[in-house]
Amino acid sequence: MHEFLVSVVAFVVLLGLLVVVHEFGHFAVAKLCGVRVEAFSVGMGPRLFGYKYGDTDYKVCLLPLGGFVKMTGEAPEQNLEAPGTQTEFLPDDPGSFLNHPRWQRVLIGLAGPVSNFILAFVLMFFYFGWLNEVPDIKTSTIEWVTPGSAADRAGLQPGDLFRRFDNVDNPDWDAVDESARNNPNRTVAIAVERNGQIVQTSLRIPGRTKGKDDDLSQAGIFLHYVDGPIGVDQVVGNAPAEQAGLRAGDSILAADGHAFHTVLPLLDYLQTGQGKPVTLTVAHKGAAPAPVVVHPSIQESQWRLGFMPVAPVEPPMHIQPMPFLRAVSKSKEFCAENSLLVVEVLQKLVSHQASMKQLVGPVGIARVAGEAAETKDWSPKFGLAAVISLNLGIVNLLPFPILDGGMILLLLIESTARRDIGINVKERIYQAAFVLLMVFAVFVIFNDVTRLPIFAHLKP
Repeated sequence: MHEFLVSVVAFVVLLGLLVVVHEFGHFAVAKLCGVRVEAFSVGMGPRLFGYKYGDTDYKVCLLPLGGFVKMTGEAPEQNLEAPGTQTEFLPDDPGSFLNHPRWQRVLIGLAGPVSNFILAFVLMFFYFGWLNEVPDIKTSTIEWVTPGSAADRAGLQPGDLFRRFDNVDNPDWDAVDESARNNPNRTVAIAVERNGQIVQTSLRIPGRTKGKDDDLSQAGIFLHYVDGPIGVDQVVGNAPAEQAGLRAGDSILAADGHAFHTVLPLLDYLQTGQGKPVTLTVAHKGAAPAPVVVHPSIQESQWRLGFMPVAPVEPPMHIQPMPFLRAVSKSKEFCAENSLLVVEVLQKLVSHQASMKQLVGPVGIARVAGEAAETKDWSPKFGLAAVISLNLGIVNLLPFPILDGGMILLLLIESTARRDIGINVKERIYQAAFVLLMVFAVFVIFNDVTRLPIFAHLKP
């Protein structure tokens, strides 16, 4: 019950922030263009309180589910004057949305998604510039070295302990990571302790690869920073892990004899095998460890086993804010790398590289938001909010009726044809789009619900 309540509250707060910012973008540009805004609401449903200033009713409503902006004439039927009735939405009303130039209406439509992009950048700039949590790890032992990588060519091996990295003696995890980030495309002198002996070598730090963070994994180094096995939280249906008999609550002690403590080095190990069967040492609840053979499959262009890990016990963190320009650069990189996740998912769905069952909807987002809210660190909170804000903006730009992108598409068609699309035609388009959107939403929510732990435990 506690987890459920935290997830609900976190989801409501997150959704409220993102939608209010989105609607404020529409509101601000509409005001600048002279469109009459009748209401700016935080929340939905019955009005609780507020005040009216000019033509606009600024209000807070009962249901804390985002918000909305109501513009005069925004709905096509509002610009029709029914015979024999009195209505305030006259065809020549200068404050009506539809009576403004199409380029202004396009700007109003774009303003919402752009506001979400700006919010994501501001969130991450604040995080990197004022927080930027760094693991407080006193050692720098190597857990895994990627075969064929720069680290492998330097002769590094799992179990090696860094005793010198560039010009730092006995570096901790942070010092090694920071030195690697500051020396792209350079060769640095290093020394490691192996079986009580000091081994001198040099390491070529690769340049940054597009779409990947500039961390030690680019050099093929995964540091050992947590203890204990990898816990299995959920198993994806029909995935290799389920087919091999893995269940929620299992612990993965090793893969082909290699002890892994976190998922990233295990994933890297799977890529080196290129789909070869992997023998996992698995401990079921109350049972002795036993070997389990798993056949990895390609998912999202990577070899995977198909399970969600239990979040490891994170090491203590300390605050290390970035300089202004570095924070700006990192925020820009974060937004660039996470802004097209929705587009990539759609491409994989169309090319059959991903299944519709893998889509995550409101229930799944609520679970992730609840987990982020319960962590003591700020990184998951800011990162999740920024990623969802970015992709909320992208989704709204898709050329689908009802969404901002659909409205913009219709305006562009009207501009090309130099005449308006009939109101009756628009209504039919919006009605059909609404039905399709509702069917899609029900499908995604159903998938979300079936992935809840209570249903996972019911599986044989």
